[in-house]
Amino acid sequence: MNILDKITLDKRKEVNLRKSLIPVSQLEQSILFERQTVSLTHNLRYSKSGIIAEHKRRSPSKSIINNSLNVQDVATGYENAGVCGMSVLTDGKYFGGSLDDLLLARASCNLPLLRKEFIIDEYQLIEAKAYGADVILLIAAILTKDEIKQFSEFAKSLQLDVLLEVHNEEELHKSIMPSLDMLGINNRNLKTFDVSLDNSKELSEIIPDEFVKVSESGISSIDAIKELQPYGYQGFLIGENFMKTDNPGKSATEFINKLKV
Repeated sequence: MNILDKITLDKRKEVNLRKSLIPVSQLEQSILFERQTVSLTHNLRYSKSGIIAEHKRRSPSKSIINNSLNVQDVATGYENAGVCGMSVLTDGKYFGGSLDDLLLARASCNLPLLRKEFIIDEYQLIEAKAYGADVILLIAAILTKDEIKQFSEFAKSLQLDVLLEVHNEEELHKSIMPSLDMLGINNRNLKTFDVSLDNSKELSEIIPDEFVKVSESGISSIDAIKELQPYGYQGFLIGENFMKTDNPGKSATEFINKLKV
């Protein structure tokens, strides 16, 4: 069993428990449930940098990245840096995140917030909306084509943008449908954890132009972004690069300033 299978198995148990504790009707009464969402897709289309900056404490491949920062400071710092959106890890067991992180980020900035999570149930989309997310992530490797359709259409009914993540050509072909906004290519091989930008380059030509192309994983330099822009990428998810510093907002500001030069 690879790490993704393991996470998904644990996630099913976790979601079943959450559903038994907090009914959908309670989530729908959240004050944030009626909030007008902000479009990450729009921000990426009209941005020069395309940076989606992440809040991530740890990961299965890197263990602890940064446990000492508070989410509010990170969110405010990212917004001041001029990023297009912020990705917030809400998985607890493997990434040290929580839905409270999403809530705190929402209270601290007006950026579009992506709930970075392993989504296997519509319930998680209702949670995302109730806790202030604007965008949800769907991972093709853990979902069937029917599930991708079901979840993406449901997300659109909640006014949430949809970023669909693929790792290879097979996943891409099963996933392309009108209810998606952004297609993310993950440069990390989930079986070996090796990272290569060639993945984004090779798959770029198969992505129809109506979707915003996002490259994820292994993007830690200006050169990497400049290398990918000619392939039509408008979004770049930067996970660990800013978080491994003492001041992610300052790092993001310096990075974006250099990128604009």
